[in-house]
Amino acid sequence: MIKYALICDADHEFESWFPDSASYDKQAKRGLVTCPFCDSVKVSKAIMSPNVARKDKDRLAVAASDETPAQPAAPAQNIALLDEQQQQLRGMIRELHEKIVASTDDVGENFPEEARKMHDGETPARSIRGKASFEEARELLEDGIPVLPIPDLPEERN
Repeated sequence: MIKYALICDADHEFESWFPDSASYDKQAKRGLVTCPFCDSVKVSKAIMSPNVARKDKDRLAVAASDETPAQPAAPAQNIALLDEQQQQLRGMIRELHEKIVASTDDVGENFPEEARKMHDGETPARSIRGKASFEEARELLEDGIPVLPIPDLPEERN
């Protein structure tokens, strides 16, 4: 296994594990390596210092535990190992998500208001996306305004 420090075109830095360097290259080429912050597929390796094993690791761990309080363990997450068909489906979903993002204007938290203005003819109709609570989306649908939730894509772990 190899861990890479990665950075997207929006300068978000993150890390990810891969079976080997060829796996990273293959996944990146297929658009499967994405930024967990903005879903950008324009990801590259960042400069990273190597993790060197130390012989005095046990002694350092004891000293550190005496000086600093223990950090709580990260909560367990749901994970899955996908077969080739599921990976292809995931790629198709990611591609659809990217097309929606590319062909819509992001209005952020103003989505419900902007959708109503367009429905009422106050502003010209256009394709938009943004944020709405479940209740706001339900009210828009009840008023005959066609909205569709866009699920967040899970970040690629490897």
